[in-house]
This record gives sequence, C-alpha cells and structure tokens, in this order.
Amino acid sequence: MRRGPILSAICMALALAAPAAHAAAPKGPEILTSDVERFYRVYEAHHGHPDAATLDRDYLTPGSPGLHEFMQARRVSGESIEKAIEAHPEAYEDARNCLTVLPNVKRRLTEDFARLARAYPEAKFPPVTIVVGRTRPVGITNPSGVTIGLEALCAASFMNPNPEERFVHIIMHEYGHIQQEGPLSTVDVGQPAATVLTMSLMEGAAELFAELFSGDIGNHEHRALTRGRERAIERAFVRDEDKTDLSDWLYNSKGTAAEPGDLGYWVGYRITKAYYDRAPNKHQALIDILHMTDARAFVAKSGWKPGGRKPAN
Repeated sequence: MRRGPILSAICMALALAAPAAHAAAPKGPEILTSDVERFYRVYEAHHGHPDAATLDRDYLTPGSPGLHEFMQARRVSGESIEKAIEAHPEAYEDARNCLTVLPNVKRRLTEDFARLARAYPEAKFPPVTIVVGRTRPVGITNPSGVTIGLEALCAASFMNPNPEERFVHIIMHEYGHIQQEGPLSTVDVGQPAATVLTMSLMEGAAELFAELFSGDIGNHEHRALTRGRERAIERAFVRDEDKTDLSDWLYNSKGTAAEPGDLGYWVGYRITKAYYDRAPNKHQALIDILHMTDARAFVAKSGWKPGGRKPAN
C-alpha cells in the first residue's frame, strides 16, 4: 500500500491547523509535530524498516529540542528504535491512526490552553512536543516542556478508546505537572518523602487539572472499574498512605481490565476534587492544589472521607 500521499495530506492538515490555532490563542505553548512528520517520511522511505544509522542521521539528529531531551532522558537512539520496530511493528503501523487525529488534537489543546490562560494567569506555557520513540515511555514532563511518544500513547487505548480524546486529556494531565510548584512537586520516586499519599496527590492534582481545562481526566477507565468498590479501595489506600513502596498504587498499570493499576491517581483525584468543590474561591483552590506543601493538612482541609459520595464518578 502506498503511504506517501497519506502522509502528505496529514502534514498539510497539520500545517493548516497551526496558523488558526495561533490566531485563536496568542498566549499558549507551541504544539510541535514536526518530529513525527519527519519520522514517518523516513519510515516510509525505508518500507517500514529504517536501520539505526538512518534513524540517527535522518530522524534524531535534526530533531527538535524536545526530541533531544527525550533521547537523553529515556535512552532513545536509532538502535533502540530499530529494535522496537522489529519487535513491535504493529505499534508503529497502528500509530498512523493517532497521527491522523493530531490536527484536531492541536486545535482543541489550543482552545484549552486559552481557557487556562484566562482562568489561571499564573500558568506557564513551555512547548508540547510529540515525537516517536521506542514504544515507551508515553512521555516526559519537566520545566522545559511536555514530550509525548506518539506510538506509546497511541497503544494505551485502555486509558480512553478514542485516540483524539486520549491525546487531549493525557497531554493536559501532563501540563498540570508543569504548573505544580512547591516542596511536594519536587519529590521523586524512591525518596523518603515519596509516600503513596504524596505521589497520589501529585498525580490526582494533574487529573483534576486535565478535567478542569480539557473536560475529562486522563485515565477514564477508572470510573467503570472502581464503581461500587469506592469504599474498599479508599480504605485500603488509607492503610497504605504512608508507605514508600508505591507498587500497589502507582505506576503499575498493565492496561487490562483485570489489572488496571494506578489507582492512586484515582484516589488522589477524588481528594483534590473534594478540596476544589468545597472551596468558595476556585482560583485560590487551584493555587492551593498546584502549590501543595503538606499532604496530610491538605487531605484534612479537603473534607474527603474514604468512600465519600463526592466526587460522583
């Protein structure tokens, strides 16, 4: 099957989407897709099997700053991508489905970022870069911006079966992390302060941020999988909240209904939403959530109780 015309049409759509997006929201980040366009030019030119040297020369070396940072942070190289393509060719073929939704993703995110600028003038707007990697990770976030792996997020259909919705809400979740400041936001996995409670609140705050500014949380599968089990899950969470072993609550998703994982995201979202919902000043509540300093004090002030009715999802 010839793929060149398809890619050309996609690239034209992306190019046409960019000026309109810029006009709609002068304050907001760049949303860069040039790396994925270049990757698929290389991929097609070599019939789906570019070698490591070609990937290094024609895809990675001329890449964006976001791609280069992604390479360094997650050991992405021409060799690692070549091996991933050979091991999981379907991931790179299937990612075409997500490639086609990027124009709409860019348009919607531009509108969402404009909404963020109006509601939260303190917001920071580093770029969002979409790249192709080695099937993991889904992305990285740090003060310099958000970088998303197209093929990795495209494969994560368990989070949301609609690829356009998935990209919009996950990117906005990651952008919530960009806005987080204060002592808790710098805590990392493996540190003594990185308890189940602290890390769940950090992830839950990003889920609430995604809901507020893009219309939904990043991982919406939790709604169905937790229904009727809220009290049991949250009581178990309270028993484990001081643990530094996060393996039962965070970063453990296998992407299946039987083992959804990442329930700390869901509990953290429930707590931060309870805080936001009861706050009379929503702008101040958002500041409090994004600049959290004391996890236990925050929970106490939120009014959240295990198995409570709010938030209703």
